[in-house]
Amino acid sequence: MERTLRASAAGVLVGALVAAGCGQPVDPAPRLRVEVVGTRPHDRDAFTQGLEVVGGVLYESTGLTGRSGVRATDLSTGAELARADLAEAYFGEGIAHTGAILWQLTWRDGVAFARDPGTLRVLREVRYDGEGWGLCARGGTLVMSDGSDTLTFRDPITFDVLGTLRLRDRKDAHLNELDCAPDGFVYANDYPSNRVLRIAPETGAVLAVADLGGLLTRAERADAQVANGIAALPGTDRFLVTGKYWPTVFEVRFVPE
Repeated sequence: MERTLRASAAGVLVGALVAAGCGQPVDPAPRLRVEVVGTRPHDRDAFTQGLEVVGGVLYESTGLTGRSGVRATDLSTGAELARADLAEAYFGEGIAHTGAILWQLTWRDGVAFARDPGTLRVLREVRYDGEGWGLCARGGTLVMSDGSDTLTFRDPITFDVLGTLRLRDRKDAHLNELDCAPDGFVYANDYPSNRVLRIAPETGAVLAVADLGGLLTRAERADAQVANGIAALPGTDRFLVTGKYWPTVFEVRFVPE
């Protein structure tokens, strides 16, 4: 996802035109209000590609060629528990924990790394076709995005493709980071916007939309890029959300408007 400035500028222009009411259709999905419950500091140098909370551990993967990696921190204290950097040739992407594996994607390298969740040591590598963007684990299945409007379902052990699902009535979506939440839905950052889509993984219907664009101040937005990174907090109705170069991780609820 080495997004160019041109792509980002195009996204901003499209958003401005829609906001100005230039004949664009109104989004039919219900809106979700983002209720901030708490905040915690976030590494301003992190080009965030994925968040995952498992027990008391927060995993975060970061991207950019030569700067990609994954880290594990204590959810309560923020203390770093483990860190692993990718080789300089790789551009890191999303992560997902399933069983005894923490999977990490790469963007256009076609390689997924199976890591030990405790040490982050690479256990093995597998190849896949196409781009890797977001990843989450739902039951006995991995759900993967590739920057299009399609979700790919994969075996959590072999990484083999089990099936695909295209979103209904939202063919302009660019699904990025994913979270398979306990409520049964898949939450997806929709690049290059700050929107989060709530998706029914059985049908591909987008059931609701939340906008994270108002979380940062104007000064903070000047040095930040788009929202990316969403992780449900186990045992709660709350999520952690952040973005690329954001100074803050927000603990939020998604509340119907």
